Amino acid sequence: MKTSVIYLLLYLFISTFYTTSAMATERPPLQLASVYRQGVDVKSYWVSEKLDGVRAYWNGHQLISRQGHVFVAPYWFTDLFPAEPLDGELWIARGQFEAVSGIVRQKRTNNPAWRKVKFMIFDLPDAKGVFSERIRQMQTLVEQNNSPYLMMVEQLRLHNQRQLTDLLDIVIAQGGEGLMLHRGTARYQASRSQDLMKLKRHLDAEARVMKHLPGKGKFKNKLGSLLVKTDDGVTFRIGIGFSDLQRENPPPIGSTITFKYYGKTVNNVPRFASFVRVRRY
Repeated sequence: MKTSVIYLLLYLFISTFYTTSAMATERPPLQLASVYRQGVDVKSYWVSEKLDGVRAYWNGHQLISRQGHVFVAPYWFTDLFPAEPLDGELWIARGQFEAVSGIVRQKRTNNPAWRKVKFMIFDLPDAKGVFSERIRQMQTLVEQNNSPYLMMVEQLRLHNQRQLTDLLDIVIAQGGEGLMLHRGTARYQASRSQDLMKLKRHLDAEARVMKHLPGKGKFKNKLGSLLVKTDDGVTFRIGIGFSDLQRENPPPIGSTITFKYYGKTVNNVPRFASFVRVRRY
């Protein structure tokens, strides 16, 4: 009887801790990628797959989103994580962004769905060495850690542009999103960096929803397009990429969305912009 009471009190303590700590905090000091530039020396970079998951920062005791929201991860998910900061992606598999996003947004303190998720780390924000050295440190850290939920994103060395293009083709054909290139001699920078680049078939960006514009024809009484505004002040419409359900329940005004596009006009307006998703964190 006494043992049962102790376990009950322990569970209540853990639940209270995770619930009260699941609040907004400061945005973590993350390194952000720039867009791939043609003509770079591929041999100077490590190449990895760009995972379509949810970015997360482990500060030693909590998983935090890019926007500063604390993920309510079960205690058993992070129990064996190291005390040092980790930069990575909460991920399930290719094409499973909506699934992992739905799981990590929930505020349940012991959600068994987290057993599907892995924290795929790709950098050590507080480590002082260059990226090539940090790779070895990450490999050692994961090898010595007994957590089934902590893994490292595979890093590869390529020799030329042809190999890079071939790898991109393979990743996309298998349902992947693209590639990341990280300069081997780069140190971690808590800013957007030219030493870290993303390579995709299309570009993507974010914009804030300013207005819902009504549809016509088959979209009558539904969303026709969104009037959006980017951080650099460019306002334009996005009218494609929405499901029927999204046209009936469009992204809220003031929310931030991700869209993909293919280059820009002379007025800096994204070409062929298409809705991808609402940013949750």
